[in-house]
Amino acid sequence: MLASIAFYVLAVVAVLSAIAVISARNPVHSVLFLILTFFTSAGLFVLLGAEFLAMMLVVVYVGAVAVLFLFVIMMLDVDFAQLREGFIEYLPVGIVIGGIFMFELLLIAGSWIIQPGAPGYFEAAAQLKLLDVPTRFDRAMGDIHPQGNPHVQLDPRNIAIVAQALAARLAKIDPSSAATYAQRAADFDARWRAAIARWESRAAPLKSAPIVVMHKDQVYLCHWLGLVEVAAIEPKPGVPPSAGYLGELVAKLTASPPRMILRNAYNDPKAADWLAARIHAPVVLLPFSVGGTPRAKDLFGLFDDTIDRLLALKS
Repeated sequence: MLASIAFYVLAVVAVLSAIAVISARNPVHSVLFLILTFFTSAGLFVLLGAEFLAMMLVVVYVGAVAVLFLFVIMMLDVDFAQLREGFIEYLPVGIVIGGIFMFELLLIAGSWIIQPGAPGYFEAAAQLKLLDVPTRFDRAMGDIHPQGNPHVQLDPRNIAIVAQALAARLAKIDPSSAATYAQRAADFDARWRAAIARWESRAAPLKSAPIVVMHKDQVYLCHWLGLVEVAAIEPKPGVPPSAGYLGELVAKLTASPPRMILRNAYNDPKAADWLAARIHAPVVLLPFSVGGTPRAKDLFGLFDDTIDRLLALKS
């Protein structure tokens, strides 16, 4: 509640001070309002948990740029009456430029149909029950997601749910083509569920296999196939491992080695390869998303390639 009140107070002050920057007749006052705008914007960054950006805004823009403007204006003998003489001369050009900016703003305002809550806004994760929803939110916990783990694409059952919800939404937006959307959704669902049955049958030997992951992004894959995540190379999501942490990990996994270490195509291989060499466990490179590997050209290829790579080292 307090954070919400602080947000609205800072937001209102930031908007009003920004308006004052361009409307104040005294340039010194204009710069002072600019400094106030920077300070309130920094406060908004703090509320969003971006303390570093807030500090940079204050140190760089308030401490350097704005103060420099202020000193230049106050110390130089600027004849503002002379500067205003050309106002009428350049007014038509200013009106044209202002009109262009206004047109762009109207185009942005016209995109309300795809804003959150509007029919044209579709969020796949909102159709699903997310896993790993944190009970508390603290930046010290690393790069966590307050709503839950977002890597829903690694469970094909989620994709079936999203596909049906997307078809229903398209039919709502475009009723004239509702039958087409329904027919194509049904065709995809039949092919997709047949593929899921095939993947689950092939991956049955992987159930309960202990694995190590690079990042907390294999939660849905493990949930689907019954893999058991015994450790993560990152001590906290998004935080690179230290030498001490890797040493502890080697001691733990040497006593109880995993079947494999999973690494996604976008991960840096150094930490996984270093750990694999010391605990004598193979590293399996997974596509993670469409386009992650040459074979993962579409959703079917994504899971075909994922299952094949996991089974290549099942023994």
